[in-house]
Order: sequence, then structure tokens, then C-alpha cells
Amino acid sequence: MKMTGVNRGILKGLICATCVILSMVMMAAGEPKMTTHVYKTVGDLEIKADVYAYPDNLVRPLVVNIHGGALIMGGRQSINGRIRKMAFENGYVLISLDYRLAPETQLPEIIKDIEDAFRWIRKEGPAKFHVDIERIAVCGGSAGGYLTLASGYRVQPRPQVLLSLWGYGDLIGDWYSQPSSYERHYRIKMSETEAWKQVSGKAIANSADREGHGGAFYQFCRQKGLWPKAVSGWNPVNQAEKFFPFMPMKNVTSDFPPTFLIHGTQDTDVPHQQSVMMAREFIIHRVEHRFLSISQGEHGLPGADPEQVEGAYKQAFEFITRILGKVSLENKP
Repeated sequence: MKMTGVNRGILKGLICATCVILSMVMMAAGEPKMTTHVYKTVGDLEIKADVYAYPDNLVRPLVVNIHGGALIMGGRQSINGRIRKMAFENGYVLISLDYRLAPETQLPEIIKDIEDAFRWIRKEGPAKFHVDIERIAVCGGSAGGYLTLASGYRVQPRPQVLLSLWGYGDLIGDWYSQPSSYERHYRIKMSETEAWKQVSGKAIANSADREGHGGAFYQFCRQKGLWPKAVSGWNPVNQAEKFFPFMPMKNVTSDFPPTFLIHGTQDTDVPHQQSVMMAREFIIHRVEHRFLSISQGEHGLPGADPEQVEGAYKQAFEFITRILGKVSLENKP
């Protein structure tokens, strides 16, 4: 049927009315409220998640934040400000995860925590937080970017979309298994004995709970090329195959979720090549993806053109929101 000027006007009016209603609903919901939940207990260790949910019963997409810190440092309190803003502006629920940290806990158990976190989300999310478990985005930077990529095949059912910021898909390459040549990894120097004392306590799920200096231990690992063995217990030279189930680069298939990669070309902590290799795998397996290289960007993108950085985030969030869609206006108590 040919659309007349009148019909176009009616359609335009309906679209505008829908936008107004959605805007009113979002304003009525107000700012999300943060509550902390224990999603898993191992012995006497509680592993927690911060949930930013709304005081209504609208069904909402979910953004899951996974913090970075080389699997050794960090905690759920660390959330990229732009990701937080994107989630709240779109009315999405935001969940930020803790997970057990290395080397007190080794790699397979860390990945198990991420898998269990999503099981908890799928079990509790719909009723407690009004989460649409069929619309989940996962975001993270550095080691959080690695865990984000790992969620693309380790988590079942898979998330719908991923955003990896300066992340990595390889755990055993020279960049991690050989001594670093970059000054940034020599700011703290300790003997092997002193370095291991920093992480000799009980298992923790947030570096705020560690008595020692996790950052100093990480520096020691990079100085000696010991990170892969420290976080896993395996030798990357003669036990490489043990790492493969935990390496996103080795596990891309055509079922991998749509993924957006952002990485600075001058990154001296996680090489830019790490995202190049992931993008290559996505091309081979025909996975929907975008990869933006940020000229002159260091780890976390300092040194890059601020306009290019803002533009990259804008494109990434458009990618995510296109896949997650809008907040449902259907009430589901």
C-alpha cells in the first residue's frame, strides 16, 4: 500500500509518542540502585557481584562488567565509566563481577567462577532483577577483555554480544611467557622470595582483601616472563595444550557472539597484535565483529586522539545497543 502524506504523519506521530512514553518510563525508573550479592561460595570465601537494577518490573537487557588486572588484581568496583553511562542511559541492568584471583587461585577455577556467575544470573536474574537473559552483553578491558572473550565460548548459553577493550586471546605467546622489554614492567623490583610473599595468603576474590602487593607480584611476573605459569601452574613451553581450552584464540567458531574490539596501536602491556589475531579468527569463522585500532593509544588508550577514542566508544555502544535493543515496556512482575 502506498503511504500518503497523512499516513506518514500518523506514523511519525506514533513513533514520537512511543519515544516520549519510553523517555517517561526511563525517567520514572530513576537511577538504578546498587545491591551486592553473593553469587558463589567456595569454603568460607564469598564471591560477590554488584547489581545495578531499577525499582520497577520492566524487563531489561543486561550488561555484565568483568574487571581487569592481569587476573591478579582488581575487583568488581572497577567499572569503565563510559560503559556504566551507556548501560544507564539505555536503561539496562548492569552487573559487575568479582572472581577469585591468581595466583592464589589458578586459571581453571577462575574461568569456573565466570561460568558460575552466568549460571547465577540466568537463575536469579529474571525474578530478582527483571533481566532479559536472552539479551546479555559482556564488557571488559585488559584481563577483563580476555575473560569477556572467554565468555563467548565458555559460557553456555552464550551471551549475545561482547566488547573487548585491549583484551587478549592468547595466554602463552612470547609477550607473556618471555621477559618484558618495557619500562612499565620494571617500576617495582623484588626478589623472587619477596614477590611470592605478596600473594602467599588465602584465596581472595577482590584485591582489596589481599594483604600483599599484587601489583608488585605482577611486575615480577612480567620481568621474568612467568605470568602464564604463575596463574595456571603449567609450563607454557612443554604444557601448551593445557592452556588451549582457556584461550579464546583457539576456540572461535561460527557460533561465537558478535564482538567489538578496541585496541591501541602502542599498547606496551597487552600488544595490539592480540586483537589483530582475534579479528583474524573472526574473519576465518565469519563471526560478526568490528575491530578499531586506535592510533598511538597505550594500554587503556592514553596518548590517543580523544576524538578518535570517543568515536570508537560511540561505535562500540551502537553495536551493543543494536543487538540488545530497547527496554521492554511489557510488565512482568
